[in-house]
Amino acid sequence: MILTIIIFLLVLSVLVFVHELGHFWTARKLGVKAEEFGFGFPPRLAGIYKNKEGKWKCVKGGKDVKDALDTVYSINWIPLGGFVKIKGQDGECKDDHDSFANHPIWQRFLILFAGVGMNFILAGFLFSIGFMIGFPQSSDNLNPKAQISEQKIQIMQVMPDSPADSAGLQRGDIIIDINEKKFSNEQELKDFVNIRAGEELNYNIKRLNTEMTVKIIPEIREETGVGGIGVSMFSSVLVKYPWHIAIWEGIKITIFLTWAITIAIFDLFKNLITGHGLGADIAGPVGIAALTGQVARMGFIYLLQFSAMLSINLAILNFLPFPALDGGRVLFLIIEKIKGAPVKQELESICHYIGFTLLMLLVLVVTFKDIFKYKNHFKILLEKIVG
Repeated sequence: MILTIIIFLLVLSVLVFVHELGHFWTARKLGVKAEEFGFGFPPRLAGIYKNKEGKWKCVKGGKDVKDALDTVYSINWIPLGGFVKIKGQDGECKDDHDSFANHPIWQRFLILFAGVGMNFILAGFLFSIGFMIGFPQSSDNLNPKAQISEQKIQIMQVMPDSPADSAGLQRGDIIIDINEKKFSNEQELKDFVNIRAGEELNYNIKRLNTEMTVKIIPEIREETGVGGIGVSMFSSVLVKYPWHIAIWEGIKITIFLTWAITIAIFDLFKNLITGHGLGADIAGPVGIAALTGQVARMGFIYLLQFSAMLSINLAILNFLPFPALDGGRVLFLIIEKIKGAPVKQELESICHYIGFTLLMLLVLVVTFKDIFKYKNHFKILLEKIVG
């Protein structure tokens, strides 16, 4: 559990840091001053900056820096991602040439979009690296130049209180054979197990670098009348491409997943509006942390794949036209363009404050839902801490 938290924080930190780096780099290129660029979140531990005389200086703690010629580069106490403080983003210093508020709408849009743009680029990069190393995926509709190896059937989910759960099977386990019989796909395996409900079967399992044999008796599920052990599986092959094709495949899957995730988010909000509530598969920070740990146990390449998908999710969610998000700020730029004048800063600030409050409430609701779902994991962690 502790390792899961560490891996989750590392992954999230990279995604957030890259996002903020996009804002920072674009602002600098367009002549907007970035007052501070920090690793982690405040309070500030220490920082360095160049003063107005052109000399580098250090600053300790969170005191104001008034003699900075340019950006203060800081390390902060909360080691989670990073942040960038852009001059004039909240409407102040409108008359200064290096203020965000004093730049054309198209430049302000680019600065706001740069964060999510970097997350899309990161996702494409991670997918491309994965295809160079070898990504596990379905063998259907592959590029003819794909190099295929290591066909396997892997457990993706274990149902609570199922025969598989009682036997100790875990997400990420690879089924080598059952009763010494090997299978070419998951359907062949399911058919084999279905007709042997009630019989004790020997599952030869590979977990990380360890092989083990587990005895499981399949049960007939009342709702389907089909025999099984209570797992969902994925039949995959390891797909590898030459570097130039891997880059193109990485771009293609990023575009495809962006569209698919956008549709899924649209359906989520449609369900909320129509009163269907949050689905059981919606995860907040706690749920994502748990998923990160499960994926990490499946192997590095799966963690790489999952991180790329998280990066796309972060980009899409952050660009929704909702106050307090980058997309919300873009919405105010669109209103400014239409009416020919910016929205009053007081009104925009109130909207962002309300939006932020609503987002935090949503996060709290989903987090409590996740905590209830993973309460046994927290109980184990607490027992380890208390001793």
